[in-house]
Amino acid sequence: MTVVSVTIPTELLKKFDEFIKSRGYYSRSEAFRDAIRSLMAEAELAKIGTSNVAATIMIICDYARKDVDLKMTELRHEFDDVVIENVHRHVGQRYCLEIFIAEGSSERILGLIGRVRGMRVIQQVKAIFMPL
Repeated sequence: MTVVSVTIPTELLKKFDEFIKSRGYYSRSEAFRDAIRSLMAEAELAKIGTSNVAATIMIICDYARKDVDLKMTELRHEFDDVVIENVHRHVGQRYCLEIFIAEGSSERILGLIGRVRGMRVIQQVKAIFMPL
């Protein structure tokens, strides 16, 4: 196997270590491999070619980062052809929850998700796809 090095915020690593312990993983490496497999399986599930899909995209970001609203607005406009609804709520003490409801080609929606994941201010992204 190949050895890789990753940079992870301390708090995220603490939570990951707790998760590893609670799920009975043998090591961090095993948990990372499992997480990567899950992410790749999710991506494969989303690859329904160019057929139409409905998708819900949930995004958690830090409320203190005021530039997030502007970036989300720019994405909504850029992907206006597939984003049919958007909800913004404050959750917890310091987070915003953005929910995009999208309909269109899986390729285009995956493009939107890729752009969201590429934003450094994003804490977490989860997408659910349903073929139409």
